[in-house]
Amino acid sequence: MEAEVVAVCISTEKGTVKEEIERGEIVEGFGLKGDAHGGDWHRQVSLLGEESIDKMRGKGLELDYGDFAENITTRGIDLYELPLGTKLHIGEDVILEVTQIGKECHHGCEIFKKIGSCIMPLEGIFSRVIKGGEIKTGDRIIVEEV
Repeated sequence: MEAEVVAVCISTEKGTVKEEIERGEIVEGFGLKGDAHGGDWHRQVSLLGEESIDKMRGKGLELDYGDFAENITTRGIDLYELPLGTKLHIGEDVILEVTQIGKECHHGCEIFKKIGSCIMPLEGIFSRVIKGGEIKTGDRIIVEEV
């Protein structure tokens, strides 16, 4: 199976679920334009695999893309198994570098309140933008391992 983007999601506040958008602009040195998590740090863009979301759906939860506050939902890659430094080439131009696997979930998180548990701390990944460009559902993802 070829790896692809299945959703692009954005939020204007941290700690909230994200809304799916048709397409977005990934900005070098920042992240997804208009997203609360963008900035000059190592977690500019978050990614979570549809396969991970399906594990939670398997527990009877009805979930939408962005419910775990991921910017990009993917299909066809075990994201959490990628080594740090892996580059993800998305669509025509975008290049992301994996900088962190998982995270500590903060207390009072809207996602945890809504869903009751969270897979993002275990299987979500974070990246910084090496090269910006447009991103949209259906974009192909090529993994360049270190």
